[in-house]
Amino acid sequence: SDLRQMLATKSVENIQFLPFLTTDANNLSWLGYGCLKGDGTVITVNAIGAALQTLYILVYLYYSPAKVGQGPGAMGRMGDPHPDIPPCCPSQRPVLLQVLLLLAVVVTGCGYFTILVDTGTRLTHLGLFCSIFTISMYLSPLADLAKVIRSKSTRFLSFPLTVTTLVASSSWTLYGLQLHDPYITVPNVPGIVTSLVRFWLFQRYRPEQDKPYSPLPA
Repeated sequence: SDLRQMLATKSVENIQFLPFLTTDANNLSWLGYGCLKGDGTVITVNAIGAALQTLYILVYLYYSPAKVGQGPGAMGRMGDPHPDIPPCCPSQRPVLLQVLLLLAVVVTGCGYFTILVDTGTRLTHLGLFCSIFTISMYLSPLADLAKVIRSKSTRFLSFPLTVTTLVASSSWTLYGLQLHDPYITVPNVPGIVTSLVRFWLFQRYRPEQDKPYSPLPA
């Protein structure tokens, strides 16, 4: 949906860049784990995921203004020294810095697991790193869940994303159980738990409760 919005509006306004970046890093980490283990399923799924996330990043960079005061989808404002850019549309500079940071982390990780870690424990170290990274990604939306409870509204949550997360985390958990691989099984359990909590919130605070009250015409 974010990609469609960027292509339709030719702007990155109100779209967060960090989820694209962290998901891409997660896919690349699991891709390395799959290559090291020789698991074709992990390699295929995460190669496709990394390619898609990289596409999202490139589209985001393309529609990000080169600097404040430039960019597509602009709206002029009286008295603004940079009238051709929406106030919440980020410039390319911080986005590029985040990309460079990701590349530095990936290069450092590859060097660490290739040079400093011996072959016998390399898979264990990489699996532990991937597990921690995935768990942190699944637990990161907890702030949004707290916001939903405080506001008693689910407008902050995406129902399709919740369904997708439940299906993906459940599938990987079952796959990990079949392979007896705790590095695949354990980090996906929080995804199931947080998805079930989101479903409970959708049931507890139904979307129709978010609709503003409008009196009937006399």
